[in-house]
Amino acid sequence: QVQLVESGGGSVQAGGSLRLACAASFYTNSGYCVGWFRQAPGKQREGVATLYTSGGITSYADSVKGRFTISQDKPKNTLYLQMSSLKPEDTAIYYCAARWRGANWACGFVLSDYNYWGQGTQVTVSS
Repeated sequence: QVQLVESGGGSVQAGGSLRLACAASFYTNSGYCVGWFRQAPGKQREGVATLYTSGGITSYADSVKGRFTISQDKPKNTLYLQMSSLKPEDTAIYYCAARWRGANWACGFVLSDYNYWGQGTQVTVSS
């Protein structure tokens, strides 16, 4: 059974940085897409960044390109999201998610495609 546990959220001023971590139980297996999604108050959950575990292929939402970096540490079974130049509009609950893709490295941001979700971690950016 896949388990995902996020950590690293908190409060920061605009322009600051935070690093989120997601401990994943499946990292002994390849062929997964893992991603970070976020949900701001009153808004729908949206994709932020994805990574294909077998090849390290990444993709980003336009709103975070150049500011956020998704990465993985397989020996530690952990996915990261390094967030820099944070803006108040980045305030949200951030979720880690995963889906099995086998040899297909195209991850996508469609929420219903992701079978496994963490509990979320709050990120608050003040102006």
